[in-house]
Amino acid sequence: MIRFKLAEQIEKKQFQESRRITIQEVTEASGVSRMTLSKILNHRGYSTGTDIVDKLCTYFGCPVSDLPEHVADRG
Repeated sequence: MIRFKLAEQIEKKQFQESRRITIQEVTEASGVSRMTLSKILNHRGYSTGTDIVDKLCTYFGCPVSDLPEHVADRG
């Protein structure tokens, strides 16, 4: 399963900028809808397209490898 480390990227940006980053701010700055961000954050195994990954990487200033990670399926 692929898991997106979106929460970790938000926390990292909050720490770097010493301020709170809201989902609304990520939505407005990245162009990724609030619903999509919510699904990435809350739905295990949510699948999204490379256009969304590109927008998030641009917003967070991170390489693609910092956003998704492979997690072995249990069982």
